[in-house]
Amino acid sequence: MARGGHSKERGDPERRCIVTGEVQPREGLIRFVSSPDNVIVPDVLEKLPGRGIWVSADRSVLDQAKAGQFARAAKAKVDVPEGLTDEVERQLARRVTELIALARKAGLAVAGFEKVKNWLADKPVRVLLQASDGSVRGKAKLWTPEGARYFDCLTSSELGVAFGRESVIHGALSTGGLSDRVVEEAAKLRGLRPKDGGDPAARKDN
Repeated sequence: MARGGHSKERGDPERRCIVTGEVQPREGLIRFVSSPDNVIVPDVLEKLPGRGIWVSADRSVLDQAKAGQFARAAKAKVDVPEGLTDEVERQLARRVTELIALARKAGLAVAGFEKVKNWLADKPVRVLLQASDGSVRGKAKLWTPEGARYFDCLTSSELGVAFGRESVIHGALSTGGLSDRVVEEAAKLRGLRPKDGGDPAARKDN
């Protein structure tokens, strides 16, 4: 077991948000720790040593998090840096793009309208990715298969980084462990970027 009891935390699927007081699955929360100099830092990868402090992956909740709440959870006086919510968003966006890049290198992801369309027709797709700044009309021409997840919480330039291009509007991930990790982290990012309006193709049909 790691110092600070971190491995034990990972074995327990639920944690209590220090802001709302609600107990919920760990996958929907952001872990924070107090650094050696008593500064609260986000632990997006959930690997830092120390007592885990958990806050819901929701911008409105994170914005309400106060130093006193962190201090009670840490059982010590702590400093909360300015712009903590924005820093969490930045780290999550980087994490999601890195995971998509790993999936691409493993042959589990494609980009481009025609390639994505073909995958949706012929392959078991786990995730449909579309750029938040892409055309609504263009995005509505693709559909999310039953049982798959839809995300548009990354910009075209961020998706471009993930796929090794300047910009990407449409992407898809096949089933697999990496895709499941993308789903978990993208769901958190969506909570920090409440611009995801859902699958435009689904809205068109309704």
